Amino acid sequence: MLKYKIVIAGDKNVGKSSLIMRFCDNIFKGDMKATIGVDFKRKVIDLKGEHKDFSLELNIWDFGGEEKYRTLFPSYANGAAAAMILFDTTNKKSLYGIENWIKIVDENASSNVIKLVIATKIDLKNLREVSKNDAKNFCKKYDWCKDFISTSAKTGENVEEAFVYIAQEISKENLQFCASCGEIFNRKLKYCQFCGEKVEIEISPL
Repeated sequence: MLKYKIVIAGDKNVGKSSLIMRFCDNIFKGDMKATIGVDFKRKVIDLKGEHKDFSLELNIWDFGGEEKYRTLFPSYANGAAAAMILFDTTNKKSLYGIENWIKIVDENASSNVIKLVIATKIDLKNLREVSKNDAKNFCKKYDWCKDFISTSAKTGENVEEAFVYIAQEISKENLQFCASCGEIFNRKLKYCQFCGEKVEIEISPL
């Protein structure tokens, strides 16, 4: 099983744990307690490939958003295949907070780490402080951030889609398909680890 590390970042109470719980366990708790330090969950996700279907195991690391826990984040960002950076649509300050989290990811993760900005709590329309235009304009400063995904852990809206997107991007960045034996393996390899065939033309698994 292909396994990849994902870190979830964002200020306190943006809904990191709720997003993960909805994705991994398909449940929502309105009285979710803040994460103390670090938490971990894993889930296998199935992807439909161009040549064959395949699965990835996502190892998801959740971090407490309080200042005292931020010292833990850099060491966990190291080696991550992807980072999901969250802001709370009912808290404008949390939008500006993603700048610091992105900086930590950029300084500690590999240069090819997949990054995705996620808006949370979109079901709380009456409490909304961050409009879509506000978020889009803020994210324009990052050339990798063409858009963001709006989610609700309470209703489940776009939660699965966010993780599928991450898994697809991880696959494009890290994997290739062997035309000889039909297996999927690491893009960095010049020979297929299953049949030994030399890679003449790199073929995306998706």
